[in-house]
Amino acid sequence: MNALPSRILVIAALILLACPFLTQSAVTNRLAAAESRTYYVDPLTGDDAAGGLNPDRAWKSLPRVNRAELQPGDTVLFRRGTELRGQLIPRSGSADQPVTYGAYGDGAKPRLLGSVSMNHAQDWQQSAPGVWTTAAIRFDPEKLEADLSHLQWSIYTEGGADCPLQRPGDKETSPPTYQLDCRHPGTATYHIQFSTSGINLREGEYYTFSFRARSTIPFTSGNWGLMRNGAPFTSFAETRSSKMQIGSDWTECCLQFRATCDATDARLAWYLGGVVPKGATVSFRPAELQRVRCSQKWPLSVDVGNIIFDEGKMTGVKKWREDDLKNEGDYFYDATTWQVKLRLDANPASRFQNIELALRQHIVDQSGRAHVTFENLALSCGAAHGFGGSATDHITIRDCDLSYIGGGHQLTGADGSPVRFGNGIEFWADASNCLVEGCRLWEIYDAALTNQGMGRNLQENITYRRNVIWNCEYSFEFWNGGPESQTRNIRFEHNTCVNAGGGWGHSQRPDPNGRHLMFYDNSSKTEGVVITRNIFAQATDSCARLHGRDWTDNLNMDFNCWFESKGRLWLWGSETIDEAGYATFRKNHKLDSHSIIADPQFVDASRHDYRLRAGSPAAAIDDGGLPIGALPVAK
Repeated sequence: MNALPSRILVIAALILLACPFLTQSAVTNRLAAAESRTYYVDPLTGDDAAGGLNPDRAWKSLPRVNRAELQPGDTVLFRRGTELRGQLIPRSGSADQPVTYGAYGDGAKPRLLGSVSMNHAQDWQQSAPGVWTTAAIRFDPEKLEADLSHLQWSIYTEGGADCPLQRPGDKETSPPTYQLDCRHPGTATYHIQFSTSGINLREGEYYTFSFRARSTIPFTSGNWGLMRNGAPFTSFAETRSSKMQIGSDWTECCLQFRATCDATDARLAWYLGGVVPKGATVSFRPAELQRVRCSQKWPLSVDVGNIIFDEGKMTGVKKWREDDLKNEGDYFYDATTWQVKLRLDANPASRFQNIELALRQHIVDQSGRAHVTFENLALSCGAAHGFGGSATDHITIRDCDLSYIGGGHQLTGADGSPVRFGNGIEFWADASNCLVEGCRLWEIYDAALTNQGMGRNLQENITYRRNVIWNCEYSFEFWNGGPESQTRNIRFEHNTCVNAGGGWGHSQRPDPNGRHLMFYDNSSKTEGVVITRNIFAQATDSCARLHGRDWTDNLNMDFNCWFESKGRLWLWGSETIDEAGYATFRKNHKLDSHSIIADPQFVDASRHDYRLRAGSPAAAIDDGGLPIGALPVAK
């Protein structure tokens, strides 16, 4: 930390003289507050080389924000009415001085877009009758970054995998040859990891890594990953599909990736578990790491999970093979070439003014962050989560808008079926003391709001209140797996939830499941889950579902308004509860004793005005005579 300016030291002395009972920590906190700074970001007129400390010297981009060494108490403000593309990686604050990300100026909330824009005719080329393809990517060598043959490579195994590594001898000529003898491959790709570390990266730069490999038994190679060299193993790069055919002859291989952050000791790992045949001997010769120049400013370096045309007038329909492009709007993402192929009767840019290709990455990655506040931001067009990450503490998300989130490829199951994902705001595993309030969320592939996790973890003191949610597959999803996990004090209160399952992704899902409350199997030790004073109106499947273990002894649910014109309110395990059976249901489970089933009478649901009309039955069912839901009664 820089030396304190003399005027600050004088202030400290005056504070001590005036208040001799103040502790040293109190003085330190006041000094820190005096040093807190506000940075401005303006993608229209900003400059990343500027100081950022006033609107006339604003920064320009999210990568510049991510590089900033923010201190507790600092604030970053994005100019209203503007758009920024990419991923925001926040900094942590402290208990009494959070780091804040917000907005300044006039106009609409600043938009953080997790997408690539393809609005121009030259962005698309006709590759077949009725099929349009994004431009091919070219990588041109720029600089030799490192000779990876001089780094130490090692093997890691788990899950029953057994794959001894024979390292090159001291006298072996360059490039050295490593030999992996697979005795048992395990069943998951991470069961065998062949890796090295000590790699330097610069955020936003593109790299290629070349190597040679061969195997006594041919196989299709597993994926590569570039990540933090230690827990948590956060990804540091978007990697071009790296599955290659490895045969008995030496194969020249080249891996391409884009760094998503700065790093000085990144780990490069080859995932071979469940891939290398039992009894195979794999020989490997590492070569060079090159920094390269990409021919496109915003390449499609990760899976495209959705295409949003003209702000949602139409969305793409994701297919998993090019041969399946049968209907208008069908598209296929080719991970080997970083290209999208779209079925349309004319050049897409001639049909639509705005085309956003949503990328599979969290728009805000809050993993491992604490004491951070986000307010007055709009997140849109991302194919993973809007806010996502694990191990979070004291995160506040207030008055933010999230739309068209999710749909990216999460994994492929053992049966070969692809699984898509994407939540609006997710707290994953080991999340504590978090608050989401006053937000609006719509058109989310999975859940608008959720806390969930698996393995041994703690979720506690998480509150969702006064949020308005519509056209999401789930309004609130909750589960926590593992009997050693704990869940405490989760509150979902005063929210207005409308039309679950009515969003863009519902018809594309292999498991259409529109519910406002989706309680998956929860095997954690659970106490203090409160669902109260909410409005749950209309769902494609049912307003709520409990799937798996019945843990309702730990569920406090009351003073809610339920409305489902199709008749099915709940699916409780295998039991279906309609309006006629609702009284018996709530008596048996000791839930919802003061709740009602009634049309909440919104002012104008067709225009998403979910204020209650005067005289609404939901306007005075609370024990205090106050309206429930997120919005006031219209005058």
